[in-house]
Amino acid sequence: MTAVAIDGPAGAGKSTAARAAAKRLGFVYVDTGAMYRAVGCRMRALGIAAGEVERVEQALEGLEVTIRFSNGEQRVLVNGEDVTGSIRTPDASRAASEFSALPCVRRFLFDLQQDLAKKNSVIMDGRDIGTVVLPWAQVKIFLTASPEERARRRFEELKAKGEEVSYDEILSDMKERDYQDSHREIAPLRPAEDAVLLDSTGLTLDEVVERIASLVEAKRG
Repeated sequence: MTAVAIDGPAGAGKSTAARAAAKRLGFVYVDTGAMYRAVGCRMRALGIAAGEVERVEQALEGLEVTIRFSNGEQRVLVNGEDVTGSIRTPDASRAASEFSALPCVRRFLFDLQQDLAKKNSVIMDGRDIGTVVLPWAQVKIFLTASPEERARRRFEELKAKGEEVSYDEILSDMKERDYQDSHREIAPLRPAEDAVLLDSTGLTLDEVVERIASLVEAKRG
C-alpha cells in the first residue's frame, strides 16, 4: 500500500487535485475535510457551539460518520444520510474549522482515517495528514496558493452552483480560517518536515496533478 498525504490551507485546491491524481494513479481518494464538515454541520444543526465541549462529546456518542466509495468517488454519510453535497458551503467550512480544533472531534475521526489508509493505497488530503494522521506516508505534499487566488477559486466554484456569494466575504473568511487553522493548539496547519511544497498559484489543474503523480511515481520507483 502507498499513502500520499496532501496538506494545505482552505481553498488551495487540495480536494480537486487529490481526487484527479487518485483517479490517474488508481488510488482511493480520502477527503478528511469533508468528514470535519459533516461533524461541524451536525453539531450546528443540533444547536451546539464549539465551546460547549461536554455537549459535543455527548453528541459524538450518538453520531456515526461513514465513508463509502461509488465509482471511485467518496460519499460521506452521517447516521446513514448522504451529506456529500450539502457540506460544500462557506458556513460548513467555518463549522469544520471551529470543531476540528477540538481534541474529541479529532479523536473521533482519527481511527477511521488511519483505517482507510491501512487497507487501501490512498491519497488523503486535509490539514494535518502528513504531520499527525499519516506521519508514515511515503509521499507528503504541502499544497498552497495565495489567499486571493484561493478566494477567487472558491468564489467561482460557488457562483457556478448558482449561489449568491461575495468575493470579499470569501477572502475574509479564508484569511480567518488560515489564522485559526495555523494557530490552534491541536494539530496546527503546517508542512511536515519532509513535505514537498507545491504552490498552485498560476498553475492549471492538469499541471498540479502531473506534479503530484510524478512525485508518487518517483517514490514508487
